[in-house]
Amino acid sequence: MTTTQREDIQRRIVELEVEHRDLDMVIEILTRDVNHEELQLRRLKKRKLQLKDHISLLKMQLIPDIPA
Repeated sequence: MTTTQREDIQRRIVELEVEHRDLDMVIEILTRDVNHEELQLRRLKKRKLQLKDHISLLKMQLIPDIPA
């Protein structure tokens, strides 16, 4: 993996982590609201989980392969 590819992956991880934190705040605010839409909340939570999975996959790409 080249340095540029590594930097691109790290940059993407940071972007996704920011979106993940933003979603976390939105979800928290929505849950405080008594009249929140349950469907919207479920979609946001699902998106948050997708982001977490994507971040994990990208982080695994940064780990060098260990010969068996």
